[in-house]
Amino acid sequence: MISSDLISRFASIVGDKYAVTDAQALAPHLVEQRGLYQGNTPLMLRPGSVAEVQAILKLANETKTGVVPQGGNTGMSGGAIPFGEIILALTRLDKIREIDAASNALTAEAGVILANVQDAAEKADRLFPLSLGAEGSCTIGGNLSTNAGGTSAILHGTTRDLVLGVEVVLADGRIMNVLNKLKKDNTGYDLKHLFVGSEGTLGIITAAVLKLFPRPRSVETAFVGVPSPRAALDLLGLLQERAGGMVTSFELIARICVEFALRHGNGVRDPLAEQHPWYVLVELSSQLPQGNRALLEEILETGMERGFISDAMVAANLDQANALWSMRHQLTDTQKPEGGSIKHDVSVPVSSVPDFIAEASEAVVKLVPGSRPVPFGHLGDGNIHFNVSQPPGADKAKYMEGWHAMNDVVHGIAMKYHGSISAEHGIGKLKREMLTKVKDPVALEVMRALKKTLDPNGIMNPGKVL
Repeated sequence: MISSDLISRFASIVGDKYAVTDAQALAPHLVEQRGLYQGNTPLMLRPGSVAEVQAILKLANETKTGVVPQGGNTGMSGGAIPFGEIILALTRLDKIREIDAASNALTAEAGVILANVQDAAEKADRLFPLSLGAEGSCTIGGNLSTNAGGTSAILHGTTRDLVLGVEVVLADGRIMNVLNKLKKDNTGYDLKHLFVGSEGTLGIITAAVLKLFPRPRSVETAFVGVPSPRAALDLLGLLQERAGGMVTSFELIARICVEFALRHGNGVRDPLAEQHPWYVLVELSSQLPQGNRALLEEILETGMERGFISDAMVAANLDQANALWSMRHQLTDTQKPEGGSIKHDVSVPVSSVPDFIAEASEAVVKLVPGSRPVPFGHLGDGNIHFNVSQPPGADKAKYMEGWHAMNDVVHGIAMKYHGSISAEHGIGKLKREMLTKVKDPVALEVMRALKKTLDPNGIMNPGKVL
């Protein structure tokens, strides 16, 4: 329990205007996207400078007060929800400090919304390639803390691959500044990677230098009907063989996802004349201003001749391409009206995706007869969101009670294929206990040693990850 006197001391750091105690104002910050966790806190602080973050953590460390950092609160694993700790909301740290186009680098504070980073890069005739459904509300700090993936990871990697340097406030209030733009800096341990993906358990990232890329001059988008995930994998191989580094997205979508989107989505239309059991959303990007459409059409024709493409359409203009991506980004939300959904964010080697989907689908239906597998995701990097919707008409609460039993089944199959139980959503609170079952014991020991060294009083996002 945090005393009223201590609350006043924290509030004095940011000022009463930015020290939130009103229950109604706090409410949106106490529940995560899936509604699995309902948290509680006596106080949310909204610092407006790194110095204020520093002062907050120094006081928290001295008084052994738990702190939960929060950005856009779009996480999927309960990692930003407080359970009695204070919230440290970073949304006022929303400045883009520098854009260095010649160095292909952009320095952004933790509270900058991802879409604003994308826009700033575009104005400088550059591309920041991280893209995900929540990009209009998620923040760079949150992306960094969970090592977000997104739809372009097939070419550009996850957030960890897009960071050159970070500024971090440690648990005791010290500032670690490795905020450089260097592509080559061989001066010992690469400390930034300790904090990217650590979910605020080791320190708070307040700013980062992000990698930029030349902005594509041509982008072609296609929606492809395929008979199976194996056929989709054949298409991926053909695309990489003939288009190489032009393949910037390759999203696998089951037919049931499209049906949900048609029923519950906003402005969604069936892209192809006939229904197909599986689809692939493909994007090619290039610095060449022309010729890419002809290449994509040629590849699709070859796929049809070889029998692993049933039908395809290439977006004729930007509006059609945006409509396809709008449907893709609505897939998570359009599952909600179908009732309870037990979700899995797993990855397996790309070559194992078809076998994983087949085995996991059979296993969950056997576990819960009538349940509906709803797999979709980033086939190009092996990350599948293997969600399972409740049987039609089933009791949602009773179905959701089986969350952990179904997790055990799906995660067990993912591990059988040498995969991961968390591809891009992080561990948070949701998968904390699971981590001990799948992580190498020595790796866990190293993680705990790092936590003890950097956060000896255990104030940084307690109860998350470890």
